[in-house]
Amino acid sequence: MRVIRPGFEMISELNAETILKNIERCGRVCYKSENLIDQGSAEKFIRGIIARGHESVLEHEKITVKLICDRGVSHEIVRHRVASYSQESTRYCNYSKEKFGKELTMIHPCFWEEKDPQYQIWKATMEQIEKSYNQLIEMGAKPEEARTILPNSLKTEIVVTMNMRELRHFLKLRTSKASHPQMREIARMLLSYLKEQIPVLFEDIPLE
Repeated sequence: MRVIRPGFEMISELNAETILKNIERCGRVCYKSENLIDQGSAEKFIRGIIARGHESVLEHEKITVKLICDRGVSHEIVRHRVASYSQESTRYCNYSKEKFGKELTMIHPCFWEEKDPQYQIWKATMEQIEKSYNQLIEMGAKPEEARTILPNSLKTEIVVTMNMRELRHFLKLRTSKASHPQMREIARMLLSYLKEQIPVLFEDIPLE
């Protein structure tokens, strides 16, 4: 059994300048102010529409990212709309095969350290699940049958595409202190990255 930390991988090639220019070009149609487009005008324009709550303009651009998290977190992610999702399937993935290292991969629960007794109970339980999963496969069970015993802690990869407005909404909700700790863990990683890459679109969202 492997235990890993959550993470993400950008699928989109983030070109901040192109993204901002496209949003500005679309948004200025509303005011017929295309003549004001100039070098550096996009940032000022977009800050203005965000401040006025005119965020529908942000829907003209999107981001695609692959999130590596546990199944429990992925169940929360897919509740967000409008968005598109493609997720690793426990129905078709046979984790006893060589390409998966013949083992299950679990996501480390961020609220426990390895020395904690709670972590030791969790780890022992996950190891037993792995053993039982492999036994079921050896007995002829299909992956779609054996998956019934797989836990929320199982690693999954989910590709998420959201327009910028929905992404901002997602990050506002999922980085708040009210969010589930593991959901918040990966959302904060993503927000921190996006604040560096495209600050104009995400600088107003606090990284609590």
